[in-house]
Amino acid sequence: MSEIYLETLIDADIHTVFDLARDIDLHQKSTSGTHERAIAGRTSGLIENNETVTWKAKHLGIYQTLTTKIISMEKPFQFTDVMQKGAFRSMHHQHLFRETGGKTLMTDIFKFESPLWIVGKLFNDIFLTRYLRNFLIRRNELIKATAESVRVHTAKH
Repeated sequence: MSEIYLETLIDADIHTVFDLARDIDLHQKSTSGTHERAIAGRTSGLIENNETVTWKAKHLGIYQTLTTKIISMEKPFQFTDVMQKGAFRSMHHQHLFRETGGKTLMTDIFKFESPLWIVGKLFNDIFLTRYLRNFLIRRNELIKATAESVRVHTAKH
């Protein structure tokens, strides 16, 4: 199983960051390059515990669907989603949030396993892990920019 670990420090309160991280509409903005959109389950707004969302996106030149389910949520500290259906053999994404020095540290722990055993492992090592890390970094950059702009806007009023 491959794992991606990312930390993003955001100059915003934990509640704002937590809500932005589970915002379906913001996620779709961060994935415009893959034409990702929610097509079933929760398709807009804030996803909640035990809800599913089915995404359709073009990755690696192929349209794919992925259904994930939120299997645990402790507001505003963590939520975890897992793949229900999709191209991976398995996928588990833990989102952690911690206040630190007036900011929020957002941590992603993304574990996945490709199909095709040895061929899949080689594909992970050579390409897929880097591709998915960059995908998550783009998402996190938009969460950070949005949260910090909300904080600046709120501070001005």
